Amino acid sequence: MRKFKKVKKSMGVASKYIKGSRNRTRAAGEIKRTARLYRMGLLTPTMMNRISKFRAGDKRRKKR
Repeated sequence: MRKFKKVKKSMGVASKYIKGSRNRTRAAGEIKRTARLYRMGLLTPTMMNRISKFRAGDKRRKKR
């Protein structure tokens, strides 16, 4: 069995995945929900497009 290095988690998701998000709780929930649907085989192309759009718009804006 493969062994993976332990990573720091926040709300059940790796911290790096939600680091740049505006709303971290919502981002973590979306990642967990997507993972669950993927495991069950219920993700549709329409859902994937919605998820992609959410992730693209969830970034924090850089200050100038």
